[in-house]
Amino acid sequence: MPNLTLIQKDFYRATGSWLSTFQIWKACFSPNLHFIFLLRKAQQHPKSSLYGKLWRLILRRYQIKYGFQIYPETEIGEGFYLGHWGALVINPKTKIGKNCNIAQGVTIGQQNRGKKQGIPVIGDEVWIGTNAVIVGGISIGNDVLIAPNAYVNFDVPDHSVVVGNPASIIPKTHATEGYINHKIE
Repeated sequence: MPNLTLIQKDFYRATGSWLSTFQIWKACFSPNLHFIFLLRKAQQHPKSSLYGKLWRLILRRYQIKYGFQIYPETEIGEGFYLGHWGALVINPKTKIGKNCNIAQGVTIGQQNRGKKQGIPVIGDEVWIGTNAVIVGGISIGNDVLIAPNAYVNFDVPDHSVVVGNPASIIPKTHATEGYINHKIE
C-alpha cells in the first residue's frame, strides 16, 4: 500500500480505489464522503488554530445539514465508513478502531450513572447496523457485528454477533466477513 493520507484510506473503504486529490473532491458529492472529508480536515488542525476554527465552523454547518453529530475530538481509526447519511450521534469521547462501518440512525453515547457509567470503546472491524444504540463504559471487541436495532449496554467479546433488544451475543468466527469491504491493513 502506498504512503496514503487518512482521507484517502477512508475514501478507499467506500470506493475500493486509491483516489487522487482531484478524485476525492469529485467523490465529495456523496454526503457521507463529504462529511468524512470535513471531519478529517477538522481533526488535522488544533482546535485553537485559525485553520482548526475554520474547519470546525464548516464541519458544524454540515453536521446540521447532513444530520451527523460526530465531533473532531472523537478518536476514529483509519478506514472509517458511513454507509448512509442522517441521524447519527456519537459522543465526542468515544474511541472507534479502524475499518468500522456505521449505518444511519446509530447512537453511541454516554451513560451517566450506574455500573456501566462512561463512554464506549469500539474495536477494529466493527459493523454497526441501522438504529443500533451503544451506551455506557463498555468495550466492543474486534470483528463484531451489531445488528440493526440492537441495544448494547454491556461488553462484547471479539468475534461476536449482537442481536436484539435486550441484546444477546452469538459467538461467530469472522462475524463481519462480507460486511466490511476494502479493509485497510
